Amino acid sequence: MAEHLGSCLCGTVHFKVEGEFDSFYLCHCQRCKKDTGSAHAANLFSQSAKLSWLSGADAVTSFTLPGTRHSKSFCKFCGSALPNTQAAGVLIVPAGSLDTEVSILPTAHIFSSSKANWEKTSEEVPTFEGLPE
Repeated sequence: MAEHLGSCLCGTVHFKVEGEFDSFYLCHCQRCKKDTGSAHAANLFSQSAKLSWLSGADAVTSFTLPGTRHSKSFCKFCGSALPNTQAAGVLIVPAGSLDTEVSILPTAHIFSSSKANWEKTSEEVPTFEGLPE
């Protein structure tokens, strides 16, 4: 059985996910762009994996957009995205919150009709290994 470890940016929250991920979606919907402040969310989904909070469970808070099923969990100290179990029967894990390698590749881009216009040309932008000098 696969085991994945993760944490928040400030190190208050640590968690473990035991089991396999069913899918890995890069979501470009307006809500996910607002959640991440980026071009898309990168979330892993599982209907069978089990989440355990190893430390900082009291620092985990969740927000559900009223009138929707859109929900996110995050560290109340640093704001880092964290696993969410608000959707009935589905564990959603932000891929960037994991400290261990993920063997599954993205399954699909979803809500691609909402892609940010600046993302469509991102392959033409120079690439640097670190911060440019």
